[in-house]
Amino acid sequence: MLTKAKEIHQKLIEWRRDIHQYPELGFHEFRTSEKVANILIDLGCRVRTGVGRTGIIAELGEGKPIVAIRADMDGLPILEANDVSYKSQNEGVMHACGHDAHTAILLGVADLLTREEFKGTIRFIFQPSEEMEDDEGISGAPRMINDGAMEDVDHTFALHVYSALKTGRVEISMGDASGGVDTFYGSVLGKGGHGSTPHKVIDPIYISAFVIQALHSIISRRIDPYYSAVISIGSIRGGEIDNVIPEKVDLIGTIRYRKPEVQVRLHEEIERAFSIAKTMGGDYDLRIQIGYPPMVNNIEVAKVIEEVSADLLGADHIDYPEPDMGAEDFVFFMQEAPGAMFYLGCRIEGDERRHHDPRFDIDEDCLPIGSAILAETALRLLKLNNK
Repeated sequence: MLTKAKEIHQKLIEWRRDIHQYPELGFHEFRTSEKVANILIDLGCRVRTGVGRTGIIAELGEGKPIVAIRADMDGLPILEANDVSYKSQNEGVMHACGHDAHTAILLGVADLLTREEFKGTIRFIFQPSEEMEDDEGISGAPRMINDGAMEDVDHTFALHVYSALKTGRVEISMGDASGGVDTFYGSVLGKGGHGSTPHKVIDPIYISAFVIQALHSIISRRIDPYYSAVISIGSIRGGEIDNVIPEKVDLIGTIRYRKPEVQVRLHEEIERAFSIAKTMGGDYDLRIQIGYPPMVNNIEVAKVIEEVSADLLGADHIDYPEPDMGAEDFVFFMQEAPGAMFYLGCRIEGDERRHHDPRFDIDEDCLPIGSAILAETALRLLKLNNK
């Protein structure tokens, strides 16, 4: 399969670079979806568009069992700093996480599998908006699931390119793979006034200092050290000029966890931290938005990916990382059917391009490797289900 994938390497590069040049934000992947759909139709797939707003479902084969492979298509609101022929033409939007590669790789899988004989159905899921949520706080995976993307699926799997990992290597976790994520939106409320008369106001900036200290002490003093958890404040906004004490200070932050009971405790403690504002004469508003739950790879699916990777690349090219606190909405697909995600090395040697950075880029030699692993995994999962 790897030999076959290398034969379409140039096609994969062309697809990836075209998508990279015209990145689109979540739920606005109109050009990307049209291009993907046209390629899939030309390959002879059955194609359904407009799934989960701008997503696509395509299928090869007939009947049960059904295995589903997912790729995300959205870009990020980042101005690209690379000086390359395929640089983003949509100013302020960039494929800075590798979703252009995911899309090209999965198109390559469809191309490869049109030449294979198998019993069952292989479903290709091209997902919008993994990076962002809509105005209802819902990302692309649940939107597609609501539109039937996972109906009757027996197993599902996906990959994510990883720029810290050398091309030709794979990381796969047997079990716990990533953390869950929620977001808090808090406001410390005071009473504004002139900076020269602080005794006549209730200063939310001053109060916020105590709230921030309390937030940062939750992990070290309120959570059992045995459990993993993170609270990070990503935005603080309050006031406009030097001599005016504002009415409020807004704080936005991320919550990461691995156990449901820790999630509950973190929410309680964040509420307690903000309530300090009341003891100091102010008040607060707090909203916690539930995000993606922790991702736990199904062992059976993970072992098939491991076996395929070992056969194609060699067992010495597989790593088994400790779970981290990143988050992925692929977990919602895994709630519908046993599944797993693995990481595909794509490092540009001597110049690692970090994800979500204006200079992010990949070693395109990873593309056929990804297509080969996904295609062969699909065939072996079908055989497993046909026993």
